[in-house]
Amino acid sequence: IEENVGDFRLMSRAVVENIKQMPERNLFMKGVLSWVGGKTDVVKYARAERVAGDSKFNGWKLWNLALEGITSFSTFPLRIWTYIGLFIAGMSFLYGAWMIIDKLIFGNNVPGYPSLLVSVLFLGGVQLIGIGILGEYIGRIYIETKQRPKYILKRKGFKSEI
Repeated sequence: IEENVGDFRLMSRAVVENIKQMPERNLFMKGVLSWVGGKTDVVKYARAERVAGDSKFNGWKLWNLALEGITSFSTFPLRIWTYIGLFIAGMSFLYGAWMIIDKLIFGNNVPGYPSLLVSVLFLGGVQLIGIGILGEYIGRIYIETKQRPKYILKRKGFKSEI
């Protein structure tokens, strides 16, 4: 997705037909137009200042637009929970191993709170790993339900239809 470009486009008939064939209902147009592809060019112009009124596009709407863009073309937000869970479970495992080594080798007493914290964090990390794996499956189902074509091919014999 190109940065700092407007939403105004001039498209060929082939690009329009490819977009019309997509069965999705909630189209994130900036992403769809980049995904469909085609020959693109940027027309630079000097935008005049707003004559009257203020923009109604506030920070909350910008946040929602960003979320729509991320979730329309990526399953990374679902996948990240697996990595967070692996990190938390791994760190709590290492801390638990350190507590055991500290007790066995150095003879230091291990109070109950750190051992309880290690077990809670480890189980929480394992749960996040499970949530991340479920998220992977849900993300794949989500992508399949969009029924986007795997490829969009340019017709052979035509100069530049897309």
